[in-house]
Amino acid sequence: MKGEEDNIADITRYYKSVENCDFLLVRSCSELEPEWLKVVGDIHRKPVFPVGQLPTTPNEDDSTKIGIEIKLWLDKQEKGKVIYVAFGSEAKPSQNELTELSLGLELSELSFFWVLRTKRGELDDELIQLPEGFEDRTKGRGIVCKSWAPQLKILSHDSIGGFLTHSGWSSVVEAIQFEKSLVLLTFSADQGINARLLEEKKIAYSIPRDDSNGSFTRNSIAESLNLVLVEKEGETYRQKD
Repeated sequence: MKGEEDNIADITRYYKSVENCDFLLVRSCSELEPEWLKVVGDIHRKPVFPVGQLPTTPNEDDSTKIGIEIKLWLDKQEKGKVIYVAFGSEAKPSQNELTELSLGLELSELSFFWVLRTKRGELDDELIQLPEGFEDRTKGRGIVCKSWAPQLKILSHDSIGGFLTHSGWSSVVEAIQFEKSLVLLTFSADQGINARLLEEKKIAYSIPRDDSNGSFTRNSIAESLNLVLVEKEGETYRQKD
């Protein structure tokens, strides 16, 4: 069954596929979420077979100029003390969220490597900008990359201690693959459900938001990052086993 280009919505395609299949293959494992795999089976009344997390195979070329420059910078950083920040290709913060996020990273005093997408595709004309002077004030301990970056190579580097992510499942799997601590800042879609599961399992920590409007502050960013990467209270998020 084809997708949106044939005027069939993705959600319709999904439900029709589930309705007419004999069993379900799920990108997950029983060790992580046995209770929810059972729920899926009960809802659809079909056998559910978890096929594992299916981590991405590292095949990115880090011999490019940008790959070499990134590695050289990471090589100079202290082991396990850099926070990698990336929110995938679809999640884009608002201007206010970007400002709070930036100032939170600055306030944390942690080293960081941030892959920042300021546009969601060519049709996105909503301009967002870093706070004035941010890159100058964090120069030496922080890098903001506004182009493509080899995520798997970055996550596999010893200097990376944590990953601030939107909780997209592929990014979560890659972080777990390389045993990086997870700090979650969700924006849309299934990300909140992913975050809830990871929090329940003590695999990740979600940045607190205001219950009334969903906003977060620079202080909550800084405090969350330091909790997970530095403070004794956050040791559970740094455990590798």
